[in-house]
Order: sequence, then structure tokens, then C-alpha cells
Amino acid sequence: MANMWVQLLGFFLGLLGLLGAVVAALIPQWRRTAFVGSNIITATCYMKGLWMDCVWHSTGIYQCEAHRSMLALPQDLQAARALMVFSCVTSVLAVALSTVGMKCTHCAEEGTSKHSLARCGGVGFLSAGLSCLVTMCWTTDNTIRDFYSPQLAIAMKYEIGWSVYIGYVSGLLSVIGGVVLCLTRAKSHLRRCPPTLNALPQLAPTYQPHAAYSSNHTPSPTSVSSSGYRLSDYV
Repeated sequence: MANMWVQLLGFFLGLLGLLGAVVAALIPQWRRTAFVGSNIITATCYMKGLWMDCVWHSTGIYQCEAHRSMLALPQDLQAARALMVFSCVTSVLAVALSTVGMKCTHCAEEGTSKHSLARCGGVGFLSAGLSCLVTMCWTTDNTIRDFYSPQLAIAMKYEIGWSVYIGYVSGLLSVIGGVVLCLTRAKSHLRRCPPTLNALPQLAPTYQPHAAYSSNHTPSPTSVSSSGYRLSDYV
């Protein structure tokens, strides 16, 4: 019973990690304008994402433009796209395998194969979480390097957006959920050996009269007459 609840805990942690990774990949908040120097008071805020760039005006108007050419994107953005797509697809497969392999479902027969499916789902969550964390660490490193680079103007400096923080949390949740699913143990099935001959109950032997006694014994007239026939009828 406790093992089933542990599997449910790992599954829901991985599911929350999947939802967080999808939100982090879609929201254009990976980088945003750094309000430093002359940019402290500004009427616009630039935000960059994996799929589009947006501009926020002080009047409350958002303007977004999607990236039309994938080959024209920087290499770090292309790698971040690929890793996040891989993370989301792997998490979806992990959800499907974990659903079939958990003890609380009846999608497969109880046994070693069912537990193996649950472990495969845990490995999928673990891989998805690591891919998401690698993407977030890479984006954070590039953003910090560009921020402290003296070659870039102050207006071109960006800071870390909310999508990166959401990605960190979702990646950690996926990793923890995958580890929990992988550490769950299968229920041990003891093989029942067939009972041996010595273990069978011994039946009492049936009584059989001795052969010599039965051959020497002459039937009495009473016993003969009791069978329905009299000896005087045949003489």
C-alpha cells in the first residue's frame, strides 16, 4: 500500500514538471530588458522567448512577433528549442508509461513487467528534468555573460525572465519524480512449491483378511442360508 502512494507521489511530481516545462517553453519571458543606468525610467520593455519576441509599452499594449526563420536564430536559441521540445515529449511518454505501470491502474497484469513500465516512466521523467535544467543553466550563463560584457551597450543588456525560474522549478520536480519512481520496489512473489509425498496425509490401510485364513475357513450353514440359497435344494 505504501509503495502505491510513493508511485503516485512520483507521478504527480513528474506531471507538475511537465506542465511547468510547457509553460516555460511557451511564455516569452526568457530574457527581459535590464533596468540599469539610463534604462531605469523607460516607456518600453523588451522580452525575448523561444518562439517570439514581445514589446510592452507603458500604455499597457503588448506587441509580439514570432520568429519566422529558424536558421536565422542564434545557436543557443536553437539548442534551447531542441532541448525543451525533447523534454516535453519525453515527459509525455513518461506519463503514459507510468500510468500503465503504476499499481493503482489495471492497464497491465500485476507482475515484473508492470513494475518495469513504471521504472521506464521514472527514467523518462529523469531525462526530461535533466534536459530542462541543462537548458536553463545554459540560458542563465549566456544572459549573465552578456549582462557583464563591457562590449554591449546598456540598452542591449538583458536579465533573466520568469520563464527561466519556472523552468528551474519544473526541472527539479521532474527529476525528483523520476527518482521516486525508479526507487520503488516491486512486490516480491514467493513461489509455492507443490506438496511432497511425505507432506500428504497418510490414509489408514484397508483391512484385508489373511489369504490362508480365508481359504481354510468353511462357510457355516447359517452364512450360506443367509445368501438366499439352501444346500438341501441342490442335493
